[in-house]
Amino acid sequence: MLKSVKKKESQVVTESEALEAVRTLIRWAGDNPEREGLVDTPGRVVRSYKEFYSGYDENPEEILARTFEETEGYDEMITLKDIPFESHCEHHMVPIIGVAHIGYIPNKRVVGISKLARIVDVYAKRLQIQEKLTSQIANSISKVLEPKGVAVIIEASHQCMTTRGVNKRDVTMQTSTMLGVFKTGDKTRAEFLKLVKG
Repeated sequence: MLKSVKKKESQVVTESEALEAVRTLIRWAGDNPEREGLVDTPGRVVRSYKEFYSGYDENPEEILARTFEETEGYDEMITLKDIPFESHCEHHMVPIIGVAHIGYIPNKRVVGISKLARIVDVYAKRLQIQEKLTSQIANSISKVLEPKGVAVIIEASHQCMTTRGVNKRDVTMQTSTMLGVFKTGDKTRAEFLKLVKG
């Protein structure tokens, strides 16, 4: 989905309902939401969630829409690597922390590099799985810029795995999406991988 997510009226939750939901979870965990150390926690959690999930309110197509055609014929690979991001696992709502690497080969148009970093954040600031996050970033760039190819690699640690369940620390998950010449051209893909790993 490329457009910002529009909430139906039946999905709208008031702030007071959100605050009460946090109080309920505190009680469920076994504590008292009215004690001094927790009395302001619901408000803090709600404000945090507004930041954590702000990507639902942004449209990636609008972010990528402003492009530049004055490139003096530049048609080589553009790579932006080690873009840090924080997301949240849609299965457990705990952090996914990692970096994204993006490459594309322009087809007459380029976009400001800050826009590439913003696209990562738009999709990361939603409930996610890493596989979907990777393809959303690549497909969005491909749709709007119409380049000769797009490559996205994400490397991340999932706290749903490191802090609970199997409790395996220092594990990094890697995912990739290759489109256009990055998918069909071995040399192009190899060049991107060398630049990212170098």
